[in-house]
Amino acid sequence: MDRRNFAGLIAASAILAAGLGATPAALAQSKQVLKATDVHPLGYPTVEAVVRMGKKLETATNGRLSIQMYPSMQLGGEKEMIEQTQVGAIQYARISVGPMGSIVDDLNVFNMPFVFRDVPHMNKVIDGPIGDELLKKLTDSPTSKLVGLCWMDAGARSFYNSKKPVKTIDDLKGLKIRMMGNPIFVDTANAIGANGIAMGFDQLISALQTGVVDGAENNPPSYESGKHYQFAKYYSLSEHLIIPEILVFSRATWDKMSKDDQALLTKLAKEAQKEERTLWNEREKASMAELKKQGIEVITFSPDEKKKFQAAVKPVWDKYGAKYTALVQRIQDVK
Repeated sequence: MDRRNFAGLIAASAILAAGLGATPAALAQSKQVLKATDVHPLGYPTVEAVVRMGKKLETATNGRLSIQMYPSMQLGGEKEMIEQTQVGAIQYARISVGPMGSIVDDLNVFNMPFVFRDVPHMNKVIDGPIGDELLKKLTDSPTSKLVGLCWMDAGARSFYNSKKPVKTIDDLKGLKIRMMGNPIFVDTANAIGANGIAMGFDQLISALQTGVVDGAENNPPSYESGKHYQFAKYYSLSEHLIIPEILVFSRATWDKMSKDDQALLTKLAKEAQKEERTLWNEREKASMAELKKQGIEVITFSPDEKKKFQAAVKPVWDKYGAKYTALVQRIQDVK
């Protein structure tokens, strides 16, 4: 059975269960396995943080609540993960903010190129009032069907390709670069001279192998753990996007849970936000070491060259940024 059929079977089961009309009181007395999913493999920081959270949850509830992790795109790519979570087939999904911008528009502010000065700046923003407000907007949205639990670090994204070392912005011209399925990202790639192609993460390996794309962009752990370096050995540290990730929970399941269980899940998620960051920092160092061991050419840009990237994406800001002006100012004011 392929993963899409498997995901559909899970969805059908969840919908059937929902139709039985279980009450919060009944659910509180029965054991419940909460399904979680991620595109990344076991051991990856976001996956490991949720696995550890599951162990804490099981301990805190004496086994009444537990988490079953389905890593490595077992239940589909991020698009399928979102859809399955919305209908209650999956309870937890770790999603990049990239595709979440189409669900709650204000989340797109985090998808703008160079909106953060660096990763520590991003972390201060998501740890503070702005991060809390955007999680609440997602949770309170009448159409999202999701609960925003916490943020997770995903470092900075940079370009990699199979054709040539990219040492200047001009070297990107004409390269077919996979971007996440958000118009902001495609326009960002196009603004710097590349040919941005929207594509799911689950399709990328095949696209690299067949030459549908020349490369992509991502953080070091994703580039390394996904083995993309086997097909695209030039990694250029543009750090053009610093996009946090978000752990969401199914509203369909959430509304059937007791207030105490909701509070417990919220508490453990906030703990996972901090724990994942430690795991991330460790994994990022390990990934860079592994890339060098594999002989990957890692290229850094001078400050002057970085400024050329920032100048090149002005059309993206002109097109999308005006409605986020006040929020961007608040982000920039975070020290």
